[in-house]
Parts: sequence; C-alpha cells; structure tokens
Amino acid sequence: MASINLIEAFQDFKDAENIDRPTMMKVVEDVFKTLLRKKFTSDENFDVIVNAEKGDLEIIRRRMIVEDGQVEDPLAQVAYSDAIRIEPDFEVGEELYEEIDLLDFGRRAILAAKQTLASRISDLKKNVLAKKYGDRVGEIISAEVYQVWKKEILLLDEEGNELILPKSEQIPQDYFKKGETIRAVVKKVDMKNNNPVIILSRTSPEFLAKLLEIEVPEIFDGLIVIKKIVRDPGERAKVAVESYDDRIDPVGACVGMKGSRIHGIVRELKNENIDVINWTSNIQLLIQRSLTPAKITSMELDQENKQANVYLKPDQVSLAIGRRGVNIKLACELTGFEIDVYRDNEGEEEEFDINMDEFSDEIEKWVIDEFKRIGCDTGRSVLALTPDELERRTDLEKETIEEVIKILKEEFEQE
Repeated sequence: MASINLIEAFQDFKDAENIDRPTMMKVVEDVFKTLLRKKFTSDENFDVIVNAEKGDLEIIRRRMIVEDGQVEDPLAQVAYSDAIRIEPDFEVGEELYEEIDLLDFGRRAILAAKQTLASRISDLKKNVLAKKYGDRVGEIISAEVYQVWKKEILLLDEEGNELILPKSEQIPQDYFKKGETIRAVVKKVDMKNNNPVIILSRTSPEFLAKLLEIEVPEIFDGLIVIKKIVRDPGERAKVAVESYDDRIDPVGACVGMKGSRIHGIVRELKNENIDVINWTSNIQLLIQRSLTPAKITSMELDQENKQANVYLKPDQVSLAIGRRGVNIKLACELTGFEIDVYRDNEGEEEEFDINMDEFSDEIEKWVIDEFKRIGCDTGRSVLALTPDELERRTDLEKETIEEVIKILKEEFEQE
C-alpha cells in the first residue's frame, strides 16, 4: 500500500519532549479519524496504527464477510465474492482486514491532515509550556539572556523556551549582556494571541523570599517562617521572620556568621540593604523594630486609625526616615500603620542630616568605615571638614574624598 511519511510531523513531537507518547498517538489518531469520517461518514470500522519510531502510519478497515446479496451496511460488511478476490481462503462469518491506501483520500485531503496535525502539535506545545510555568509561579529559575531591548529582556531557559523580564521587573541597577545567565522568579503566565508569555521578576518580594530560602536551611526546613517582606528594589528591604523553635534566633540564622548568609543575597540584589527583624504581634514593638536602624524614644499609638507618632532623638530622625524616605515608607508597609516621626526635643533646631550608611550603594563600605573611624557618622559631619583635613585625618586618597563630597552635596541639594 502507499503510505504517507510523517517523519517531519513526528519530529515535531520529539522536539517537544514534554508531550508523552500516548498523547502523541491520540492526536494523530484523531486527525486521521476526522479524515475517515469525511470520506466514509463513519470511523467505527477503521483502526489507525501509528509507528512513531519510523514516522509512518497505517489505516486498517474491518468488515464482516456475509453471503452475496446480504450486505446491509457497506461500511461494516463485505460480500463473500468480493472478499475472496482479496484472499481465496476467506469464509462467510470471518472478518476481513484491509489496508486503506492513503493516496485514495486525495492529495488535498492528505495535505490538510498534515496541516491539522502540525497545528495540533503547536497547540499542545503551548499548553505544555503554559502548564509547566503555571505550576512554577513563585519559583526561582535561571535563564540565559538572548536579546536585550529597551523595555524588556528576552531570555531562554534550558529547553529553549522564551521568557520575558520586563524593565519594570528589573532592579534599577541591573545591567545584563547577551549570553549572561541571570536568576529571577516566575511572576505569572499571560496568554497573548493564544501564545503563553512567561513573565519573570527580580523586584517582587517573592524573589527575595526564595533567595532567603536557598541561603537559609532553617527557612527551607520550615523552622523559620518569613511573615512579611517589603522592598524598594535596589535600595532597601525589610524582612520580618519568626521561629517555631525557641532555640533558634531567626534574625541571626538569616544573617549568618558575620553576615555570611545575607551577603550573597545583597550582592544578587545589587547592594540592596536588607533589614531582618523579629516578627511580633505587639504592634508597638513591631513598629519600633521596623524603623531599624533608628532607636525610638517614645511612641503614641492610635490603633483605630492605624496611626503612630514616633519620637526620636535628633540624631536618630534621619536614620528613621532614611535616604529619600525609603526607611519610613517600608516601615509603614510592613506594619500597616501610618508613621509620623518627631524630634523628642522640639525646642532644638537641628539641620536635616543623613547617616553615612545610607550611602552604601554609591560609596564603598571601607570608605564609609574610614570616615566613621574619625567620628564622621553623617553626611553633614563629613562636609563640615575641609578636604585637606579629611585627607590628613584619614587614609583616603584626595580623589576619593572629593568624589564622596560630590555625592554628599548632590544628595543634600536634592533633599
């Protein structure tokens, strides 16, 4: 019999590794049974046999042999005289199995079948991809940068599937080149023109949560629970944690010895400052911890209106507010309270200042430590000294000091 070779179509199936063999067989069978129904009005007496290895198929027609003149249903029955022309040994009552020459369907019908098959394969691939990543929403994956555009980055996973990292889901300091491998969390799977679009994120709290889970075994094991994460991507994050084991210090476990566990995460997040605090149901204590690194003197709490007035010493106000107001904004998000900061000695006029640690994203830590060594803990305390005096009292180069002064002046001008 003349058989149609489907190697190309089957190769498409093999390329889509997640499509299992039974599904493949079912799709091919459905396509050709549709072809049979169009030609014979029914597919009940036909068997579609698929050979996936060789890439071909056969269609077998089954009919019962009856006496001449007794044929009532030509699709299910065949006259004895017609049967013995095919095989002389046949007898009435036996079943006749006959191969159908696919070329009898006509070239146009065969071409339509192949196109339908290719379309069904494509739909299956899309469904498999959407389900695969739909089940992985919230998980971290690694992918290779394939193309960098202005508004998004196109990535490829290990199977060559396309993933999208939009600009809005990138940390402001992120800079990636083609061929680079990056980590991100699967945020969602959108359908666009019936095609799945996998959206990744590096700015979502889930990304930080998963990084912590990787670095901190106690979180992975469930001994420490992350209660809430708030982030200003690339600037600062606050993580509230709680331990179900009294023997474990959740903050210490997350930070690690000398910051060993948190350091890798900070580097991944482009030097984002991460404050890890103990979660508590005591809202006053939670607000106090959320304003880390500032130390509170007193507090007035309005539980009904979710309002908190916090009083601090003048030198703590800038720490509580943070650079560009990031610290207090995150504290409000973490606690769910509107927090207002006041000096506890309003009679004293004090110029707004910023702690040097707030500049860690622009000034290297060892440089900041050198200024702090001579008592310059804030931006204005550095600017109060001349460049010559700073050079004399520290071990810093003149160019480094001038660069730091430039950064500090620009920040205070913005404020």
